[in-house]
Amino acid sequence: MQVVFAACDEDSKGYLSREDFKVAVVMLFGYKPSKVEVNSVMASLQQKNSGVLLEEFLNLMTTKKSAQLYHSEIRQIFTAFDMQCRGFLTLEDFKKAFDSIAPKLPKRIIIEAFREVDQDSDGHISFKEFESAMNYGQDEVSPLHFA
Repeated sequence: MQVVFAACDEDSKGYLSREDFKVAVVMLFGYKPSKVEVNSVMASLQQKNSGVLLEEFLNLMTTKKSAQLYHSEIRQIFTAFDMQCRGFLTLEDFKKAFDSIAPKLPKRIIIEAFREVDQDSDGHISFKEFESAMNYGQDEVSPLHFA
């Protein structure tokens, strides 16, 4: 991350401007951040300087990387539960998953959990519903929400 910061710090001024920051995110994560994301980062900075200092950059990118890894782990768990590779979970998928990880858990608890996670009550748990349940009660790590 320090190498990317140095590479993107035009004129070695000691900070990343808005444009430098966008290039750094592209280099690290492979996408151009939205205007909203960049505005959010710039607004969160100590406004004594004109951009993102190295320490702030390292903190922001470490947080972003952690969030990305966590999202990836949730996707892997969902995929493991989705044994039929349908892109959603049925009650049967849910029961099988819980039977393997918590075999003594009462069936009624599993059914209640399924109904709770199935927010739109369509009998299927989408990845979005699953992710929402996995994130329930988690405090946001940062005021920035990276996509």
